[in-house]
Amino acid sequence: MEAAIHVKPFGFDRVFRFATSDTGAAHNTELLKQIAALQAEIDRQAAAHEAALSRARVDGFEAGLVQARSERATALLAAADALHASLDEIDARLSETADSMVRDAAEVAIAAADVLAGHAVAKAPGRAIDEALGRVLEQIGRGTRLNVRVNPALAEEVERLVAARAGQERRTLSIAVITDDALAPGDAVIFWDEGGLAIDGAARRAAVMAELGALVTDPRGA
Repeated sequence: MEAAIHVKPFGFDRVFRFATSDTGAAHNTELLKQIAALQAEIDRQAAAHEAALSRARVDGFEAGLVQARSERATALLAAADALHASLDEIDARLSETADSMVRDAAEVAIAAADVLAGHAVAKAPGRAIDEALGRVLEQIGRGTRLNVRVNPALAEEVERLVAARAGQERRTLSIAVITDDALAPGDAVIFWDEGGLAIDGAARRAAVMAELGALVTDPRGA
């Protein structure tokens, strides 16, 4: 048996709507605007990033300069301190050296004076006494009686000098030589009624030491 066939009429009057070119163009324009906005944002962010990098570089460079200046100042200060310390040490050493040289010179001067004094006493034991006697004779009046006290070892030498001086004087001299064991060779005491004069080698040396006392300590002192 044949199947029943139903035929429906086709609706030729149905309208099919397609997108027009104006709608597509508007959509494309919107997309282009969004793309342009995105590109502008990307460019802005890239510029901001570059600016931030530039600022970071500048800030880092300035911080490096500040650190370098600080370290340089610290190094210069340390070097200056070290230099000052070295100069102070050098100054102290020079001062010590100068003091030592002065002390050595003073000791040499004293030693030389002792040697010369000893040599003078050995070579001309009565010379200092004779010179002192001459100074006294210039000060006293005629007829004044003098007494010369000396070590017994020098009595003969002093008597000879007194005789030689008496021969040179126009006036008559009255000079007596007296021995005294307590006097050191080369020392003497010249005295008269109105005064006196002592020739004391130890006193002369003490006077020299008083002048040089700040420079050297007398090794033979107390």
